Amino acid sequence: MQLTTFFITRYSDTAMEFDLAHGTAVLERTPQTMRALLLELPASWVDATEGPKTWSPYVIVGHLIHGERTDWIPRAKIILAQGANRRFVPFDRFAQLRENRDNSLADLLDEFARLRTQNLATLASWRLTDAQLALEGEHPELGRVTLRQLLAAWIVHDLGHVAQSARVMATQYREAVGPWRKYLTILDR
Repeated sequence: MQLTTFFITRYSDTAMEFDLAHGTAVLERTPQTMRALLLELPASWVDATEGPKTWSPYVIVGHLIHGERTDWIPRAKIILAQGANRRFVPFDRFAQLRENRDNSLADLLDEFARLRTQNLATLASWRLTDAQLALEGEHPELGRVTLRQLLAAWIVHDLGHVAQSARVMATQYREAVGPWRKYLTILDR
């Protein structure tokens, strides 16, 4: 098979429909992915940033933990309860800067894995139907959102932070790669 044929047959420009089982497979892997990427690396990798007011991989893991505690499952519970007040508590995107700064990366990775396992068990126990996935809550900034959208956002949020961690690490060698930089699009932020 020619390389161009491979790319044409393997690439689809059609977005996937949300599938909870397929999405859960991604959510299950994020803690192990972050552990494989970061554990036992020197601080020069895990504490690296892209400049002032940007996050290191260490901070990103703390952010993922905060989301496990206060975002995805708590908001899903609000939607499923269908109470009079379906408005989500605002999410503090910077809480990890206060909450986890004294913990080791190994401890954070363990905590993330523990919380994720717990949250996925809760999610599985609900045995969600299409009707439940269509239920709505109210995001403080975005307005009405469905449970399906919340769960899809959880998955994409994970993937975004895995990619962010890899990008932050890659930028540490921005100059070291020399002329190869023109081929390394991860450095084009």
